This record gives sequence, C-alpha cells and structure tokens, in this order.
Amino acid sequence: MIKVLIIDDSAVVRHVLTKELSKTPDIKVVGSASDPYFARDRILACKPDVITLDIEMPRMDGLTFLKKLMAQYPIPTIIVSSLTQQGSAMALEAMYCGAVDVVCKPGTAYTVDSICSILIDQIRAASRIDIHKLQRRFNTHRVKVQPTAMIATTDRILAIGASTGGTTAIETVLLSMPPTSPPILIVQHMPEKFTKAFADRLDKICEIEIKEAADGDSVLPGRALIAPGNHHMILRRNGSRYCVQLKDTPPVFHQRPSVEVLFQSMAMFAGNNAVGVLLTGMGTDGAQGLLAMRQAGASTIAQNQSTSVVWGMPGEAVKIGAAEYVLPLNKIADKALLLINQT
Repeated sequence: MIKVLIIDDSAVVRHVLTKELSKTPDIKVVGSASDPYFARDRILACKPDVITLDIEMPRMDGLTFLKKLMAQYPIPTIIVSSLTQQGSAMALEAMYCGAVDVVCKPGTAYTVDSICSILIDQIRAASRIDIHKLQRRFNTHRVKVQPTAMIATTDRILAIGASTGGTTAIETVLLSMPPTSPPILIVQHMPEKFTKAFADRLDKICEIEIKEAADGDSVLPGRALIAPGNHHMILRRNGSRYCVQLKDTPPVFHQRPSVEVLFQSMAMFAGNNAVGVLLTGMGTDGAQGLLAMRQAGASTIAQNQSTSVVWGMPGEAVKIGAAEYVLPLNKIADKALLLINQT
C-alpha cells in the first residue's frame, strides 16, 4: 500500500484527488494539508511514501517548501500545478530541486479522469524511487562538457525520448552539444505550457538553439525541437528537407506527446540517418519505437539502470533488444555524436 499525502490550498482539489486516488487498491491517502505549515505536522504523523504538492499557495509557496523538505526530510514529491505561466515556471524549477514529476490540475484543459490516471501511474513510479539517489543527482553541479566527437555531416538526426527524471537527463545531454551538432528532436513527458518553459530554460544555458516545436518547423543543424505538451511530434520529409508535424491524435502508451510516435516516424523517414536515445522514464513508451529505429538501420542508445531515476522505458528497450548501446548518462552525448559521424 502506497501512502500519499495531498498538499493543496484548494479544498475542491484536495477532495477530488482524495476521492479518485482512494479508488485505487494499492494507494491510500493518509492525509491532506492546505498549506506547507500544516503539511509539516501531517508528514511527521502520517509518514507518507509520496507527496502531491501544489506549487502556488499562500503563506509559503510549494517551491520554497520543497527545497526545505528535500534538505531535511526527503520524500518523493509530485507537483500538481495549474497551467499558468508562473505556475509552469515554478513547477519546472521544482523538478530541478528534486520533484519527481509534474501533472496539471483538473480543469477546463484536462478532465479529472485523465489527470488522475496519469497521477496514479506517477505515484506508483515515485514510490519505487530511491530518493537519496535522486537527491545526489539534483545536487550534482552540471557542467558543460566539451565533446570529443565532431560533426562531419548535417544530414543526420538525433532523437531523444524521456519521462520521469528526464528534465535533468536531457539537460545533461544538451549541455554537451556543440553549435555544429546535428538536428535534435526531443519528447519529454510534460504537460502543455511546461514544455515551453523547459525549452526556454535550456535555450539560455546551452550552445545550440532550443525551442518548443511549432507545426512545420524545419529540422536544422544546431537546433533542438522539443515536442509541445499535449501534441505528438513526428518527423516528415518535405522534398530535400526535414520538418516536424504536430498532431492531436489519441495518446499512445497513455502519453501525448509520445516517444513512440516520434521514434516510429524516425524509423520511417530517417532510417539509418538517425540515432535514437531513450533516457530515464516510467512505463514502456518508446521502447518499440527504438527497436523500429534499430531495425531500420539507426544506431540506438539506452540509459543504464544505475544513472536512471526510473529504469522503465530504457529498461524495456534493453529487454526487447532495441538498444545497441547501454550507457551511463554522462557518456551518452559523446557516443551519440560519434555515432552520428559514423552513420
């Protein structure tokens, strides 16, 4: 039984989440709190396995509380946030401070059923995370690494997929990419608006251009396109150039954007001109797509278990033989560049 504590200043949200999560046999809501001050006592009394945390609250915001929590009493925490610009930026910062994942509050954009289905999966994954391992990762100072591989051609494409723990994993890979890097397409499981904040943050600290993808965007060297939340992103060929197309088709593996959708389009349109990378994440999204890329002649990489926050997606890829190489996170960028050069 996974014990969950809900922290949210909205009584309606606390009631809805408690009601829906309590329907799940392996999850028990052991308490709720309207703000971080009440939450401190509830944590000590209930000893939850997982916390859901609102990010915008009175008296003390969720980000400040999370930093104190991770320093004094670390517990796997899932951010439940509204789709405001401020909320998205704060939620993204929370993920860099140790939050496991982020989900939108139920509302006009997302139904209660869809949000709670995602949240249940996230709670199960979070309960299995070694929080001390997660802390070590987030507390490690990330430094831009000069890659040893140089790009000899601009006709190749790198595709990256990630979920839980992927924000810092993707950052680690992109910090190592030189301005001459190949075009990069990225799917990170994240709600809409959060992906824009994610792309903007990375664009400020990386040498390459990084943007949230728009329908029809050209796939260019020195540029990384991140699939926008709630939209699939696929690779298309338009004459002699590559571009991306955004689609609102149903979720795949419960995800939109889905890594599987991107990887399958990479197999179809890029073939052996591609390198696929599957990073940390819960579930199996992208594993079959990575296999399809490998069968189409692409080089494929999966993050290894010891450096993954959750070895679900890359672990499944290894299990089915989709990964040609299984590497620690700090070796992936350099290997991908070498493979791009050899493809």
